Amino acid sequence: MAARKQLTRLKAPYLKRILLEPSRVADWEKYPWNLPIFQDREFEFEFASAITIIVGENGTGKSTLLEAIGALAGYDEAGGGKGYRPVDHSIAIDKSGASLAGTFRAHWLPKVTAGWFFRAESFYSVARYLDRSALDVGAAPPDFLSWSHGEGFIRFFEERCRRQGIYILDEPESALSPTRQIELLKLLQRMERSGTAQVIMATHSPLLMACPNARLFRISRFGLDPVDFQDTDHFRMMRDFCSDPAAFLAEALYEDEP
Repeated sequence: MAARKQLTRLKAPYLKRILLEPSRVADWEKYPWNLPIFQDREFEFEFASAITIIVGENGTGKSTLLEAIGALAGYDEAGGGKGYRPVDHSIAIDKSGASLAGTFRAHWLPKVTAGWFFRAESFYSVARYLDRSALDVGAAPPDFLSWSHGEGFIRFFEERCRRQGIYILDEPESALSPTRQIELLKLLQRMERSGTAQVIMATHSPLLMACPNARLFRISRFGLDPVDFQDTDHFRMMRDFCSDPAAFLAEALYEDEP
């Protein structure tokens, strides 16, 4: 099989900057514009490395921000590849980051939007979509679901993250053991060394936060601030647990008498 032609000889990152256009926001009281990160009605972020990692507590807007970036690159909010529609949104009542994308402006150099938007929560739907699409054209389905959940994830990453493009990964560690997370780290290192892949990832995993050469940011009401992985709450909690599990659990599980 002939090798795929590169889209550009320029190295990642391709998405250079995103910023919120306040004039495009109709109602600041509605989600997702009421997230703390937008409380000053300003938001701007620059991507200066091939791998950008975003951390933060649940509800801070990590997944919403990734959905918006995915929409800017032309991906469905449920994830998948370009042009994929693995989920029917016609009767959905929830609001997603895709609506946020309409109030963002993106700067690319060049605009390389091939790649993948991976969402752990919709992996099953996307995998089924891939199987159906292959069968429809008489091809062999990739069949990621016949493996264990974690093995299916790793097979998926190995097969789908090798080409030039932008890869948006939302909590990819959710089905991965620590050993499998190391495998994912190795893949991220290969992607970074290739110079042809931009990765934007949200994670709760201290192992993935420690990815060499990645830029790590903590999301808060003040925006996205650079942080060392050892200064994250995630790392500190795991460090304290490993240092003295009994004392950690005694304190963490302590409840005042009613």
